[in-house]
Amino acid sequence: MAETNAGMGQRLRELRLRRGLQQSEVARRLKISPAYLSLIEKGRRVVQLPLLFQALELYGVAIEDFMSSLGERHVDDGLARLLDEPLLRSLNLSEEDLASISAEPRMVATITALFNLYKNTRSQLDHVMTSMAQRERQAGEDDVRFDYSPYDEVTDFLEQNDNWFESLEERAQQFRRDSAFVRRVTSDDLERGLREQLGVRVHRTSERADSSVIRRWNAEARVLTVSGELFEQRLKFQLAHTIALGLFDEEKLHTPILEGYASQHAETRRLIKIHLANYFAGALLLPYPEFYREVMRTRYDLEVLAQLFESSYETVAHRMCNLADPRRRGVPMHFLRVDVAGNISKRYSGDGIRFAHQAGSCPKMAVHLAFLTPNVITRQYSAFPDGSTYFCFAKVVSEPKQGSLMKGTTYSIGLGTHADNAKFFAYADEMPFADPAKMAVPVGTTCRFCERTDCNMRSAPSYKFAFRVDEYTKKDNFFSPLVRGDQNVDVRKPGRRKPMA
Repeated sequence: MAETNAGMGQRLRELRLRRGLQQSEVARRLKISPAYLSLIEKGRRVVQLPLLFQALELYGVAIEDFMSSLGERHVDDGLARLLDEPLLRSLNLSEEDLASISAEPRMVATITALFNLYKNTRSQLDHVMTSMAQRERQAGEDDVRFDYSPYDEVTDFLEQNDNWFESLEERAQQFRRDSAFVRRVTSDDLERGLREQLGVRVHRTSERADSSVIRRWNAEARVLTVSGELFEQRLKFQLAHTIALGLFDEEKLHTPILEGYASQHAETRRLIKIHLANYFAGALLLPYPEFYREVMRTRYDLEVLAQLFESSYETVAHRMCNLADPRRRGVPMHFLRVDVAGNISKRYSGDGIRFAHQAGSCPKMAVHLAFLTPNVITRQYSAFPDGSTYFCFAKVVSEPKQGSLMKGTTYSIGLGTHADNAKFFAYADEMPFADPAKMAVPVGTTCRFCERTDCNMRSAPSYKFAFRVDEYTKKDNFFSPLVRGDQNVDVRKPGRRKPMA
């Protein structure tokens, strides 16, 4: 497909130059930007059919002649290229059908144009709520994506900054030096740092409260109240987070980071401030130089690192996603936290993996399968339909309340990186990526956008296939789409197909 895009773009450029037209003039008449036209002509953007028809009309070239100039043998071959494979199969079109359609050029043009309109719509399904309404805002009226939450904005902000904030790293290091912290910081150390450097008095509640509030910071009175029921690791993080808030208020450390940032939601900037305070807390508890050195030495062994720094598994997992210092860069990673019901409460993509907004994730991913073996780390290679493969591992972490897990919390913490980087991880030593076809588990982004036709764990039909029902054909999963060739499968011999008559 990339070669086809390049060929189309180059041919369109030749036609424009042959007619002596400037790129800016053609872009104006096509109602697109010159930059976008340039990307099309360089083959870096797919030219959509409506735009292609407009360009060919401008250049005075018939679609049949244009396709022939690209080396296409038949119009039906061009049609087949324009139809992406999942939809082509789910429409159950045979070679004879395509040959019949190709005899009618106008029908071909109509079908391909309608299909590209469908593709454009499908690619924006995760933003479909945009068209439902517009909200008034203080600065005026803007289009609002109803499915794009402030939490999504925060995640995008972190990914745009590579989850790396050097100014916070430096200030955390300075605070450690001024407080004479050793590598293993205790809650008493942090409480002393709050008192001596920020003039904050810490009050730990002893009685059990009805409220679930575990920390309350009174900036005016310089009093921090924390729950006396917190475990040491969690208590340390809350104390470190408060140190960050105190420094943010006094020194405005977060202000330069947010300068010029425009958010869609009013709550986003405050949420980013909270996340930056979390980042500072991680840098304070797990100082970059020492942490990076131990990560390299242990080869990303989270359990060992949690013991070395006396921190929680989740805190160490978060900190691993901060290793983006250009001078000491770690492996790009992604992070997921899910509950038993499969709800994603935290996500970060530092390695390019795609997560759907507000739509869950694939049940075949390691972060979900970890609940089957909660006492060990679940490891796997995950292969996506686009050909990308990741090495993923996950572990279930629990914090009981009053001796009960049902009253407490249970999450699965998942991490991963590109399969090519698996060699850097101790967890992959017993799983060398020798045979990708056999070792990788087929996964998807989420059921609604997955291109797989035979997944036995589908929970919903995919938007990427035509919806077709056949009461005489049953797949092992009700939501798996029926595609061309399914009717020829010999169920007596799995994997074999009946010969065509």
